[in-house]
Amino acid sequence: MNAYVKEVLDALKARYPWEDEFLQAAEEVLESLSPVMDSEPKYKANRILERIVEPERSILFRVPWMNDRGEYVINRGYRVQFNSAIGPYKGGIRFHPKVQLSTLKFLGFEQTFKNSLTSLPMGGGKGGSDFDPNGKSDNEIMRFCQSFMTELCKHVGANTDVPAGDIGVGGREIGYMYGQYKRIRNEFTGVLTGKGQNWGGSLIRPEATGYGVIYFAEEMLKARNDSLKGKTVVVSGFGNVSWGACIKATQLGAKVIGISGPDGYVIDPDGVGTQEKWDYMLTMRSSGKDKVAEYVKKFPNAQFVAGKKPWEIKCDIAIPCAIQNELNGEDAKTLVANGVMMAVEASNMGCTPEGWKYFIEKNIPFAPGKAANAGGVATSGLEMSQNSMRYNWTAEEVDQKLHQIMVNIHKACVQAADKYGFSGNYVIGANIAGFLKVADSMIDQGLV
Repeated sequence: MNAYVKEVLDALKARYPWEDEFLQAAEEVLESLSPVMDSEPKYKANRILERIVEPERSILFRVPWMNDRGEYVINRGYRVQFNSAIGPYKGGIRFHPKVQLSTLKFLGFEQTFKNSLTSLPMGGGKGGSDFDPNGKSDNEIMRFCQSFMTELCKHVGANTDVPAGDIGVGGREIGYMYGQYKRIRNEFTGVLTGKGQNWGGSLIRPEATGYGVIYFAEEMLKARNDSLKGKTVVVSGFGNVSWGACIKATQLGAKVIGISGPDGYVIDPDGVGTQEKWDYMLTMRSSGKDKVAEYVKKFPNAQFVAGKKPWEIKCDIAIPCAIQNELNGEDAKTLVANGVMMAVEASNMGCTPEGWKYFIEKNIPFAPGKAANAGGVATSGLEMSQNSMRYNWTAEEVDQKLHQIMVNIHKACVQAADKYGFSGNYVIGANIAGFLKVADSMIDQGLV
């Protein structure tokens, strides 16, 4: 490890010893940058690493709201505006009971490099609340979203910070927040992405992350003179990302044989590959039950396995789509023993370090989320462009642009890895390619 990298990491660990997720993300990125620090002294001279690991701004606030029983409830709200060197802050809003500052710092840090990889002018940020939308009525969710945006609106804007959805935040929540923003600020502007298509949203935005992951996997296979045709795929989760991945993988000739939820996983030997099954995934997601077991009631040829993760299913391609650190070292060993060909992160930091390092050790191609799942934020960036032009592209045009962005991200990762002597290592390639654009922009803009 480069001495400068070690110095920064040691200081970071001493300063934030309780922020495990953020430290994990920072360690992965900074270790990858050692060859860059060895060859480019300008980054140390400008103390770029110390600056890039600190958010430009972290906003914490209370969110008071009233439930349907007339009781007062208090949650915590956050917005971490991590880096604006290449554009306005851009990153999702997550509503989940486990949301805390460490979670959002790691997500905002990752988002900075992910957004850089898209080549679109977007900085990195992330936000959310420890509010749990599961089991809440529409009116409770509306009241919470309005209270949340009443504070957040002071800190966001089309040229400042453009949030999107994330876990627990879909079209309904975006709509409630956008309505409140418009009410308070008296302006109709592209301040949020993932909007409804009648009022500024982009076509294929809900599918975009899943589509992008499959496009990236396709490029990984093409680089090895292979294709998705006939491959078996297992995804985790059954939300928007998994749903989009199931659709695009099927369209490109693969067969998704497993999906999962907090309660266990489902094996579908017929494949999650029909419109009826994709529609039912959306029904399960909107039900608020958060149980994948519902799937086998609708499609009895499938089998439900309670309390287990889907990584014990034999497959060619494993795609974690749910949440951070969902695939660990033991899961990776199981997948490799069962003959997995590649692993592609669709969730942010979906694999633990033990997991992704084991794949690389065994020469299994592994794509990190900051590269593979960038399709979602890329399409959000395309939504921002459409909002600025007051114009909507067709679904085909958006899909074509998304596809090309994912092809370009794959190419950038490969070229960066090759240049610094780590051919085939997508983790190092993605980190270096994402870092260089941001770091050089920070140098150009002076000590800010």
